[in-house]
Amino acid sequence: MARSRPLRPRPGRTAALALLLLLGGCAGGGGESGGDAGTRVRAVLDARGDAVRDGDRADWLATAAPGSARERAGTVFTNLDALRPSAWDYRVTSVRPEGDRAAVRATLSYRIEGYDSAPVTVRRALTLRRVSGRWYVSADKPAPGAPQQLWEQGGMTAVRGADSLVLGVGQPRAKLADVAGLADDAVPAVRRVWPERWAGRLIVLLPASLDRMAALLGEKPADYRGIAAVTTGELGSAAHVPADRVTVNPEAYEELGAFGKRFVLIHEATHVATRSATTAATPLWLSEGFADWSGYHGSGRTPRQVAPELAEAVREGEAPDTLPTDADFAFSGDPGRLARAYEGGWLACRMIAEQWGEPKLRDFYRAVGEHEGRDGAVAAAARKVLGVDEAELVGRWRGYVREQLA
Repeated sequence: MARSRPLRPRPGRTAALALLLLLGGCAGGGGESGGDAGTRVRAVLDARGDAVRDGDRADWLATAAPGSARERAGTVFTNLDALRPSAWDYRVTSVRPEGDRAAVRATLSYRIEGYDSAPVTVRRALTLRRVSGRWYVSADKPAPGAPQQLWEQGGMTAVRGADSLVLGVGQPRAKLADVAGLADDAVPAVRRVWPERWAGRLIVLLPASLDRMAALLGEKPADYRGIAAVTTGELGSAAHVPADRVTVNPEAYEELGAFGKRFVLIHEATHVATRSATTAATPLWLSEGFADWSGYHGSGRTPRQVAPELAEAVREGEAPDTLPTDADFAFSGDPGRLARAYEGGWLACRMIAEQWGEPKLRDFYRAVGEHEGRDGAVAAAARKVLGVDEAELVGRWRGYVREQLA
């Protein structure tokens, strides 16, 4: 469970007065040079970061412009207080003052204690307004092309499990608690198939709708219709990186039964666990196939149950000759093609586990990711770990697909 961050004592009058002086300057309404405005803007954003880290609502609201901006800031602070970030810092990259307003671009770095071993960085576009000689934040939004953050989508609820943090907007606490329970169960399930060292903790985001999910990913909603969840993170990451985020599509997730929901959380948790071994050299058939293999591991589901689209292709004499390409996994493409890609990747991992053993499957996964680039990665790992060339591996897979699904 994530530990509570101890809050510092609330600052008294002296600190509050210092804050007002810092945010302001001269009380007169005269103009400021670009450099002076930049200094004042940075002071406001520094004070904003201090308020988040200290858990001080009053100081946070003191940085927001009066009126609706301050009301929005109050909602955001309530959300952040539930999140309890241990780091919150703005790095200003540009300030463009225009009279009593300033357009600001900044990189926000934040970290969730107990989950992120390094800060998450997001690009922000802020507007500051000067009132009676003092600068206030009147808008704090994603920069163009940057994703939205869950805490700015409305009132947020946080549910902490034994090994999970589930954050939701527009979702009942009971549903978030159910997801936390499944996420907690997914951690030991993944450890059984991937015993290598990993954080063993999950952050799950559950927005109110598909549209809101897409906004969190910075993508088009249509591309994720029918996709139950997506995990985002840094490929081939070292130990000190932000934690992966599992973002759930509430509409697709709600259509699943008990097994389907369990499968989704294990699948996504597998991506989190294998992240450090997954690089640009890792083809999607292997990363997605391994995550599916993990999700179905020990379930007793047969190949025909798991791979209905591929089974139909085999029956119609259209069995694939090659392993799925990355393009086959495009969310915006043909749903049948996407399903066959996942099914083909799962069967490839299942075959390796059956014919060479589960430890060899893990060794193969790591060896592919360790290769210098995509070209030749599968071939080199097949020779090194499985003792066959790539042509034989693919040939065995073709025969396995026909044998299992005929």
